[in-house]
Amino acid sequence: MEIWIEKHRPKSFEDIIGQEPIVRRIKSMVEKKEVPHLLFAGPAGTGKTTLALVISKQLYGSSWRENFLELNASDERGIDVVRNTIKDFARTKAIGDVPFKIIYLDECDSLTKEAQQALRRTMENYASVTRFLLSCNYSSKIIDPIQSRCTIFRFRNIEKEDVFEYIDRIAKKEELKISKDAKEILYENSHGDLRRLLNILQSCASVSNKIDDKLIYEIASEAHPKEIKKIIEHAIKGDFLKSKNMLLDIMLKHGLNGLDVIKQIQKEVFELNIDEKDKLKLIEKCGEIEFRMVEGSDEFIQLQALLAGFYLG
Repeated sequence: MEIWIEKHRPKSFEDIIGQEPIVRRIKSMVEKKEVPHLLFAGPAGTGKTTLALVISKQLYGSSWRENFLELNASDERGIDVVRNTIKDFARTKAIGDVPFKIIYLDECDSLTKEAQQALRRTMENYASVTRFLLSCNYSSKIIDPIQSRCTIFRFRNIEKEDVFEYIDRIAKKEELKISKDAKEILYENSHGDLRRLLNILQSCASVSNKIDDKLIYEIASEAHPKEIKKIIEHAIKGDFLKSKNMLLDIMLKHGLNGLDVIKQIQKEVFELNIDEKDKLKLIEKCGEIEFRMVEGSDEFIQLQALLAGFYLG
């Protein structure tokens, strides 16, 4: 089965959704063949790698593979990669009428500081024959000398309207029937990450071409919001045992870990019919328990403490 991420990857600038201001500026650079070093920063699944591939295909046409080097910096994050692999590719001239090659470094915020310093010099020395496209989730982890050499584009999460348009596009191509409620849930579960959305959709489509909210929750391994809401309500009323048993059943049924549950509980707190100040207290408790889990505490004991705290205040 072909992976939908590659199958439905945009082929041109017009196909990229949700990042129109960035795409307009990049397209103008590509048309003039005046592309500087670029830094793409933003959340996962928002089109950074896709845009880099579209740039190379629009510039080089059929010979884009010979002029485009893609590396994932989180896998190869040492200084030797910069000194050898990147330097060897950077020092050679491009094939065709475009005067530069492109090196795309994905997740470059994973590069060590030493590797970033070496990269800085390479970017400077071979700027006449090579352009660097750097992609990261957090631009603050990139050293200032590299940032100052790049034009920075900050990607945002895909808006709901654009996600719905994308879902309709996929549904038409793959002959799927997706309910309105299912679209809402897909948007909430993907958090604006189109890569995650595509993976969920493909998994659902392998089961049925009629996709509803029940199927999505089963595939995405998430508890239904109504189940989480009941757990919170029982805890607030002081029915601790029932609340605890329901939580355990949901975790086992859906294979959830503690952090998954905390995120869902935190989301449902805002939907409770209680005083706003009480909601704030519950959110504060969620934050404290989440911190303890991240530090290594037993997740089930901490979740029980959270439920107890909901009643005790």
